[in-house]
Amino acid sequence: MQKLFSSIACNLDSNLLLAALPLFASQKVQGIEWSFDTLFGFEKVPDWFEELLNVFSEEERLVGHGVFFSLFSGKWSEGQQTWLNHLREVSAKYQFDHVTEHFGFMTGENFHKGAPISIPFTKATLALGQDRLKRIAEAANCPVGLENLAFAYSIEEVQRHGEFLSKLLEPVNGFIILDLHNLYCQLHNFSVAYEELIPFYPLDRVREIHISGGSWVSSEVEAGTQIRRDTHDDAVPEEVFDLLKKTIPLCPNLKFVVLEQLGTGLKTEVQKQQFQKDFFRMEAIVRKFDASNNFQNTPFALPSLDVPNTPIEDQELLEQQQLLTDILENAVDYQQARDRLSSSVLANSSWEIESWEPKMLETVVKIARKWK
Repeated sequence: MQKLFSSIACNLDSNLLLAALPLFASQKVQGIEWSFDTLFGFEKVPDWFEELLNVFSEEERLVGHGVFFSLFSGKWSEGQQTWLNHLREVSAKYQFDHVTEHFGFMTGENFHKGAPISIPFTKATLALGQDRLKRIAEAANCPVGLENLAFAYSIEEVQRHGEFLSKLLEPVNGFIILDLHNLYCQLHNFSVAYEELIPFYPLDRVREIHISGGSWVSSEVEAGTQIRRDTHDDAVPEEVFDLLKKTIPLCPNLKFVVLEQLGTGLKTEVQKQQFQKDFFRMEAIVRKFDASNNFQNTPFALPSLDVPNTPIEDQELLEQQQLLTDILENAVDYQQARDRLSSSVLANSSWEIESWEPKMLETVVKIARKWK
């Protein structure tokens, strides 16, 4: 009995859909992940795309993936309420196997055109994140999960990320999307071995795996150093396929393996053909391991939820986020950002800015300025 499903992230993007068409025609695509909150450019979903969603929905192979919610924003916004209302509507229309969001708070246009910025791992942020996840779970009425973060400021943050994710997800019996390109970014950027890092993640909570490509950014504060970024605009690196082979057997509750790529990286016929090759290679790896039948596919059933009428807010966190965003977006370079941080209320705080690696602060300044 098949338990693992080779899937693609499929949205209303002409380049992506043209690249994916031969994959659908070959009937190899066994699931689709749809970013349900990215339809701002469309007044109506085209009938043919709605039919595609319905086909996978009826087979319980449709996954909802959120982009805009900004889980850890200190203040509950009208946009978050609108997002939840929309999720409730699409969840009533389609049968999602599960729904997921990104970790962090948002400063750019969205998580694929900016950066999900991390937050301090404190009791206050834990409570706020748990409150938001309960609201997502109630609106979706299905299992909910979070994706591990690609960007981090320090190796200590990376090592604590998995445990914090697990605590966040406990009240909703949630799961993790383990994005292996995000993991690859951390392995490279912090010069750590896979065998050292992977035990920090609660792998029994992994229900979905992402693979994708990205890009390199040169560091000026550490000459000769390349920073790996999760930009989703290139083919899957060989190293990520290796991580996929290593990781699948470690995740007993895995169900979906998803190939992601933005249409901006699928403009040429060569790029489209490479996307197809990446899918077929992923599908072969998944099929090989699925044959071992060691996967449980635990449903991560929703518990009874106690969701307060009023969302939790944290004014101090909000002010810190606004200050950090201002510094990152307006600093002319790494040194100015470092100076402003050191003289701000963020110094000697739970943000632990003193441990942020110079090359990573430099990188996030570039990201924030680009998508200001």
